[in-house]
Amino acid sequence: MHDIAIRGGRVIDPATGLDAIRDVAIDGGRIVAIEDRVGHARREIAAAGLIVAPGFIDLHAHGQSLPADRMQAFDGVTTALELEVGALPVGEWYDAQAGRRRLLNYGTAAAWIFARKAVMIGIQLDGGEPALTTMGRGADDPRWSRDTATASQVDRIVAMIGQGIEEGGLGIGIPYAYAPGAGAKEMSLVCDLAARTGTPTYTHIAQMSNVDPKSSVEAYVMLIGLAGATGAHMHICHLNSTSLQDVERAAELIARARAQGLKVTTEAYPYGTGSTVVSAGFFKDPALPERTGTDFGNIEMVATHRRLRDAADLSSEAEHNPAALVLWHFLDAEANPRHQKLLDVSVMFPGGAIASDAMPWSQPDGSLYDGEEWPLGDDKTSHPRSSGTFTRFLRQWVRERGAVPMMEAIEKCTLIPARIMEGCAPAFRRKGRLAPGMDADVAVFDPHTVGEKATFANMNRPAEGMVHVLVNGVPVISGGVLDEAASPGRPIRRGDA
Repeated sequence: MHDIAIRGGRVIDPATGLDAIRDVAIDGGRIVAIEDRVGHARREIAAAGLIVAPGFIDLHAHGQSLPADRMQAFDGVTTALELEVGALPVGEWYDAQAGRRRLLNYGTAAAWIFARKAVMIGIQLDGGEPALTTMGRGADDPRWSRDTATASQVDRIVAMIGQGIEEGGLGIGIPYAYAPGAGAKEMSLVCDLAARTGTPTYTHIAQMSNVDPKSSVEAYVMLIGLAGATGAHMHICHLNSTSLQDVERAAELIARARAQGLKVTTEAYPYGTGSTVVSAGFFKDPALPERTGTDFGNIEMVATHRRLRDAADLSSEAEHNPAALVLWHFLDAEANPRHQKLLDVSVMFPGGAIASDAMPWSQPDGSLYDGEEWPLGDDKTSHPRSSGTFTRFLRQWVRERGAVPMMEAIEKCTLIPARIMEGCAPAFRRKGRLAPGMDADVAVFDPHTVGEKATFANMNRPAEGMVHVLVNGVPVISGGVLDEAASPGRPIRRGDA
């Protein structure tokens, strides 16, 4: 008598290439059998006509809260990781999460930029504080962002990050563009630490521009050089938004680096709109329109949907609430075929992962929401990618356009991110796969209806098509309905087996 039997679904496992109608048996939070017919179970899940896939692994999820988890569960996500920014102190972060309800599995990297803030301007770090709140701190003292660290400061920065890795950090978050004053010497020592500890870096490249000097291409050349010079695994965050309109050249460089055996991986999300805090330093460049191909009117305040007028308007908003979230509409893929092609290059990059860069949920005053309301009210806002990244990818690129085969699409959402992580946390060898002995993180979805529902006007709409979602063998969505009492998410730390 099994705990759960998923009956008659189309089971797709990229690790083995299985694509067949099978039953899946689950006991004690693990998959124990995948066969034509498994034995009786205490709970039966009918999956005829549905796809049974490994739960999706999101390498880039800033929400890290119950409301964020719930929305991502409807997107098929069973593991949500804070890697690009990270946290410090890492031990405090895990302790704080353990005291909260978490629907999904979770983990964090050690935050390079928080170490910089602590060392260079004396910010007191709180591991329980949301990452994007800490990102907004220090806006009144930009030395942490613009200044080159002294040798002794670099030593202290590296030591703080190293402590974070010892406390379980899944690598090093390096949002380089937010602290462009950091020099190559500092970055090489940070990457030395990553190589020495066998953990990846998760890097937002140093600058975003389609114009030399300080172009995106220059930043990619530097990142690839760091991989070669230090042996570090350099994971590139959101290839689409950091490359802007130079993504074709960036993709060429990354592909050549990978062909030479360098540890360079990447991810993208299926939107031409990014999101960050309004105080982000790269918005302060007066030449922003010329260098990026977008003007200040392409920047939209998330909480109010107001488009900014000019550089002065942006400065005023940043001074008022530096942690307020904005949208940056850098591509218009729906109206511009050339922009759709550029987005395709990043989303369809061979061996690249899909990752959401999901943002926290905000209240009307711009503060972050961390309550238990369900469904989320219309006054709660975020980027639509926080609700519909993976389902949008499955709808548009797989079902409607036929641009990506289903097996490859699921691989980009499951096995590829698992393999990026498993070198530093062997626990990921049990994730992103459907086979006996694997964790029972499972997404059961309807390929004919799966898709995002959230829009930039209505951000709080859960995706559709995820009929059943299981986390560690616990159904969190059943028959398309959320179990509001569920909280089976578990921490994943460096070294966890």
